[in-house]
Amino acid sequence: MQRIESEQALRTLLGEPHDLVKQKISGELFEEAEAFISKSPLLLIATSGSSGNVTVSPKGDAEGFVRIVDKNTLLIPERPGNKLLHGLSNILETGNIGLLFIVPGTEETLRINGKATLYKDERLCKDMAANGKPALLLIQVEIAECFFHCAKAFKRSKTWQPEAWQKPLNIKFGKQIARNTGQGKLKQAAIAMAVDAAVNADYKKNL
Repeated sequence: MQRIESEQALRTLLGEPHDLVKQKISGELFEEAEAFISKSPLLLIATSGSSGNVTVSPKGDAEGFVRIVDKNTLLIPERPGNKLLHGLSNILETGNIGLLFIVPGTEETLRINGKATLYKDERLCKDMAANGKPALLLIQVEIAECFFHCAKAFKRSKTWQPEAWQKPLNIKFGKQIARNTGQGKLKQAAIAMAVDAAVNADYKKNL
């Protein structure tokens, strides 16, 4: 394989964007973007840390769960999770954040890039409660770029076409976690059962 190491080499392969394409990038929210966020029950959050480590995490809730404060600011509620805190720790280190909003059935997505800060506000956390539980904290995003991404990826993957869907995979955390403990097979089997039971209970009680 030939490694690509420069912007010039990359542009030689892929070309330059049309001038009109560049015009789609806004420095703030616009009417269509606000409407999209109000309908979105799912977004992907990308963050980067000071050492260069990058992570992406899904956030999901009822549609419109991300609050629009103004044309430059969003609030994202944090819900119970695995407590690894990869993304939140990255925010503390650099604040760099990228969002991809998804609306089921819609092939276009909304991209937002900016800077994030973590806040704890009891009133706002209660106001942004879900399933009777206040948000644990709030991710405030100051918007630097906002634009729609075209539908090609979703068209190619047939993501929203039920006839193209595969049978759902039965993902089990227990076996993989148990294997990483280095215990014997009998001990691993017990750990796997306990982990899977705990995960299923968490899905029911801790959303």
